[in-house]
Amino acid sequence: MILAVIGIYGVTSYLVAQRTGEIGVRLALGAKPHSVVRMIVRQGGLVALAGVAVGIIAAFIGRRLIESLLYGVDARDPAVFGSTTIVLLGVALIACWLPARHAARLNPLDALRS
Repeated sequence: MILAVIGIYGVTSYLVAQRTGEIGVRLALGAKPHSVVRMIVRQGGLVALAGVAVGIIAAFIGRRLIESLLYGVDARDPAVFGSTTIVLLGVALIACWLPARHAARLNPLDALRS
């Protein structure tokens, strides 16, 4: 989970840094900071949702291997799949929100200079 958070945060921070000029133009033209945050979190959330969907499909395909590694838990346990999905998506959204919050506080003039 920690590796996933670090990876999502790193990629999102890099993408936000690459889009500094665009975010500065949006803010200079009157975009509200919360709309910038919402845009970045939505994009990161969609990528995280796609990753979770691929992971669930891979877990169902690799069910036999997972069963050999688990003790006392069924590989098709819906509570485990559901709770893991919810926790991972929540952590991914928080990891996307931190760089988005930083981007929303950006001074438009400084962003346009860079």
